[in-house]
Amino acid sequence: MRLTRLQRISELFAKYQQKSKGKESLLSLVDDVEMAERVYNSNAIENSTLSLPETEKILLQLEISRHISLREVFEARNLAQVYGYIKKTAPQQPLTLNLVLLLHKMLLTGIGDEVAGRFRRAGEMVRVGNHIGLPPEFVNARIQEILIRYSSEITTPFIYRIAQFHTEFESVHPFLDGNGRIGRVINNYLLIREGFPSIILRNKEKEAYYSALRSYDDSHNFKPMIRIIELAILESLHKRLAYLNGLEIIPLSQYAKNSQSSFPALLNCARRQTVPAFREKGVWKIGKYSISTTYSGTRSFQPSP
Repeated sequence: MRLTRLQRISELFAKYQQKSKGKESLLSLVDDVEMAERVYNSNAIENSTLSLPETEKILLQLEISRHISLREVFEARNLAQVYGYIKKTAPQQPLTLNLVLLLHKMLLTGIGDEVAGRFRRAGEMVRVGNHIGLPPEFVNARIQEILIRYSSEITTPFIYRIAQFHTEFESVHPFLDGNGRIGRVINNYLLIREGFPSIILRNKEKEAYYSALRSYDDSHNFKPMIRIIELAILESLHKRLAYLNGLEIIPLSQYAKNSQSSFPALLNCARRQTVPAFREKGVWKIGKYSISTTYSGTRSFQPSP
């Protein structure tokens, strides 16, 4: 019987917990190296013109060869600061309304100080595509409501609750600026609270991401967002398990060549996360695994000796 994505996440998470013991410094290193990718993708979804190499240089305070607006420099540095903050804070502190406002203030400091750290006020309506955000007078109560719902519906898998929280938060659009980036920060805050590694929602999959948000706006359907978050979690776990297992990391294309496998087929499996592949700087990679069996349409991989 084929496992659901949620069941596969549960199995991988158990392995991740077991392998993580005593290897916190390695996991912290992987997370730190991934920071630029996380910042780049979240900003790129919001139409930032920065490339990944430029984002890396900004975070390392290196010189960039072209003129970059001060706003985009602040967007990169501030978002990295927010992610660094939640990495330390999330394990100890539950998500609250005041914390959401603090994260927003950190994000927009130096960019939009007049709106940083506050929800929209009377007369401040926002439109995203064909969707109009909730009127300002209802924003505070609705955000409180979805925070309470997330914490109280404990019989619902938390991944489903994160997907629902994210779609509802983006539909409310509580801020004048920074809604998408703060929403994706909150996803990671809630994942870290559950002991999971951070995820990246990628700019290359922006259309599917926006489509998932529209599905909620149109029919309160958050299943497409569940799928996006599940796949991102699987990818994040696959990456960290490859490092925790001490495997050599190679491009998926090289693995296909070495194993005489079809690269398009492996790439399709990678996108569906039915093989333990993951992306680094946009390139699909994999630990040096050997295929052992095929089970209900899912390739099974075991570490090479």
